[in-house]
Amino acid sequence: MANTTILIVAAEAFPLAKTGGLGDAITGMARALIERGIAATILLPAYRGVARRLPGARVAARLEDLPGGDARLLAGTCPQSELPFLLLENDSLFDRSGLYQADDGQEIADNGLRYAALSHAAVRIARGLPGIARPDVVHAHDWHAALTPMLLREAGLHDVKSVLTIHNLAFHGQFPLHEAAAFGIPASCCGEHAAVAWDKLNFMKAGIRYADRVTTVSHTYAREILTPEFGCGLDGLLRERGADLMAIPNGIDTKLWDPSRDMQLGQLRYHAGDLSNKRLCKTALQREFGLRPDPQATLVVSGSRLTEQKMADVAVEALPAVLDAHPEMQVAFLGQGDRRLENALKALAQRYPERCGIHIGYDEARAHRLHAGGDVLLHGSRFEPFGLTPLYAMRYGTLPIGSRVGGMADTIQDPGAAAPLTDMAFANGLLFDGDSAQAMADAISRALHLRRHPTLWRAMQRNAMASDFSWLGAVGPYQELFDSLVAPAALEAPASLPEPVNALAAAQLRRTRQAGGSAAMPR
Repeated sequence: MANTTILIVAAEAFPLAKTGGLGDAITGMARALIERGIAATILLPAYRGVARRLPGARVAARLEDLPGGDARLLAGTCPQSELPFLLLENDSLFDRSGLYQADDGQEIADNGLRYAALSHAAVRIARGLPGIARPDVVHAHDWHAALTPMLLREAGLHDVKSVLTIHNLAFHGQFPLHEAAAFGIPASCCGEHAAVAWDKLNFMKAGIRYADRVTTVSHTYAREILTPEFGCGLDGLLRERGADLMAIPNGIDTKLWDPSRDMQLGQLRYHAGDLSNKRLCKTALQREFGLRPDPQATLVVSGSRLTEQKMADVAVEALPAVLDAHPEMQVAFLGQGDRRLENALKALAQRYPERCGIHIGYDEARAHRLHAGGDVLLHGSRFEPFGLTPLYAMRYGTLPIGSRVGGMADTIQDPGAAAPLTDMAFANGLLFDGDSAQAMADAISRALHLRRHPTLWRAMQRNAMASDFSWLGAVGPYQELFDSLVAPAALEAPASLPEPVNALAAAQLRRTRQAGGSAAMPR
């Protein structure tokens, strides 16, 4: 439907606020929706310095009596992304040095209040504010915005539909139950049937319970979260909502991540047909990370949060044996996170001077250079809802080694270690199972072996660089979903609309559609 209006509610959006893949996903999705003629606006907290990055932003509304105090909505367009934003400005909540963490690395104590305010602001917009388009659909992302569907329902705004997208189910947004009144959560919602789990407020549970539709970002992850192993205690509720749970994979911004026009590479840009500058990018990266400049070395890079989810602990254990066994191997790490793991990687760099380098922290330009200069990306993960980083690496001809979980199982094509070597000519990366140091070490050794076959390696690079993971294809199912919610009675479910994940629930939903109704929400 051409006139559908979407309000995207999120804690991050590149380039205004980003700590990881969420910020990239929000921006890529919004841009793709707008390119398809859908009016999409992003509601984002006005973190420190963010308002200054919207030149000419106007005060669009004043919101009184929000959790945490009165606030303003600033409206403007980000010049870098050319996307329209509404910023929720309350300096007492959002003028902090970090998005979610204080300088000491601890979670900001009033995060619950901060993101409750964001959800309440979304409901005020949905109710209607002068000069601001009233949305047909509010699209909430992760726990930070997950109170929104419940608050919409409690406000009686049944004509505004809600979608919750789960980017990472591991983070629930759990807070003491006695904070409910401060968060503006009605007493009627303070039970296990609604926003409470394990005797705490649980923002993610509230969103899953009340959203009209729940989506997640890869087919494999959608199946995984229905199991106790990956469901983080909410698998039962997700199975209940199976008729309304859909897998819609993310995309990536193929204009931003393109080695042929990446401004971060300076004069060293390259493309799939000519990788000569990639070798120069490698030399530059070796120098940047204090590694010995050596074109023959296999440079393994890693750029991610240094956490146990991302298997940084496994990498610390696995890498010494591989470095000892393969003198031609080098490693460059970019990331930050668990201080213990940061220190362990620093010690590894000291143990292997000129062969192992680490940069603690994150900056966008260095991340681009990391993908351009590496030969192999190491991206282990105990769970991975989608996995943007391996797709970025593929665009730059850097072949990923990933865990066979979540989105990586869907996007990394690997016939397996037992397959004939010639089958790897159709691969675009490597996968390994489990979370043992031995499994990771074996996968790295396998990559080193493959790189000794230049023709085969070049074929894999071509496969990786030719893979299409753009938002152009990914955004279509979202548009179909939004349209089906806005006019369910007039619009038969489009053939391209993703089927619900749970097979039994899918059959129930099909019967309901045939009967001309909508699936009842479990309570």
